[in-house]
Amino acid sequence: MALLENAIGGWTGGVLVGLGAALVMPSVWPAAGTTMRPIAKTLVRGALLVADGVKGVVAEASEQMSDLVAEVRAETAGKGNGAQAERHRSPSHH
Repeated sequence: MALLENAIGGWTGGVLVGLGAALVMPSVWPAAGTTMRPIAKTLVRGALLVADGVKGVVAEASEQMSDLVAEVRAETAGKGNGAQAERHRSPSHH
């Protein structure tokens, strides 16, 4: 997750500042409310779409990694008994 946070960290702060400005602007300049609200909604909608896409990619990658780990464990378990016995022998028994 740190990689994901580093990848989106650069623009996330800018988006949050922009959204904050869009929310504060109507109280400073009332006419801006009618203009900025649709823009803010579009930005939020886009951020939600990106977040959903990232979640899907992360879920798929996680599933593939879990499958890979299970496959390696199954292969290791199949060969593991002989290999583990070999590792536990003392060097004098070779």
